[in-house]
Amino acid sequence: MNMYQIVEKEVLVPNIIRLKIKAPKIARAARPGQFVIIRVDETGERMPMGLAGWDEEEGTIEIVFYVLGTSTMKLGTLREGDSIMNLAGPLGKPTEIENFGTVICACGCFGIGPTMPLLKALKEAGNRVITAVEGRSREFIFWEDKLRAESDELYVLAGSGGCGEDGWTNDFIRRRLEGGEKVDRIFVHGCPFMMMEVSKASEPYGVKTIVSLTPLMVDGTGMCGACRVEVGGETKFACVDGPDFDGHQVNWETLALRLRQFIPEEDRSAMLWERDNWHKLVEAAPQALNPTLGRKEGEKKKAAFSI
Repeated sequence: MNMYQIVEKEVLVPNIIRLKIKAPKIARAARPGQFVIIRVDETGERMPMGLAGWDEEEGTIEIVFYVLGTSTMKLGTLREGDSIMNLAGPLGKPTEIENFGTVICACGCFGIGPTMPLLKALKEAGNRVITAVEGRSREFIFWEDKLRAESDELYVLAGSGGCGEDGWTNDFIRRRLEGGEKVDRIFVHGCPFMMMEVSKASEPYGVKTIVSLTPLMVDGTGMCGACRVEVGGETKFACVDGPDFDGHQVNWETLALRLRQFIPEEDRSAMLWERDNWHKLVEAAPQALNPTLGRKEGEKKKAAFSI
């Protein structure tokens, strides 16, 4: 059996997929907040992805990812029994866990995945855990039961309030802090725009807000510099200094520019791969992979993140 064989595949919501992968060494060493770098095949890019879970006895790890570009389409078309070419990890510094008191964990989209092991660790450390999960509709919220089981309070947000409270996670946090609630720390997992907005919402109240940054990476060891981010006026490398950083110290403007620098190439690559591999997308099931939906959502996030 190939060490990096996919043993389970599950479509959680449209364009978001969970994979359970055989990786015994990584499973034995993994900690909350860490990530892996995946390369699907010889021509694939190296993608950093947060760990959504692991099982030492089974020797497996779990990832949750959003199908958006070429590499995630390739990954999303793999089936149970197929293998991933390269898998490196666990990488990055584990999240600092202690009994802070009352914490809020804000998550959305693929960020729900790495939030799960964090919730468990925070509860085990004795924290009161409030979880706020966002999605543009009930259709895009997953693992609600799992999140509720690991949280003291769970709140679902969907913009207009179609499946929960009005607003998004940043609105929820602003309301709680405006109301005078004592919150000792905030953790955020999701797209960069969502993490930026939550950081802006909590900054006036001085509540330390930890964001998880996994930008473009190459080697994952701090040698290439591709994942550099500016934090507190200093250059940091997300792969070795992170992925956790103080959201109030991140230079979101320079991060946005770096994340947008290859958009034309990314779009062209995705369209060419989709043209030549449409049959794989069809076989993967329409509800699992919808490249058009992925690109539209990606365009919205990129537009919103053009600071």
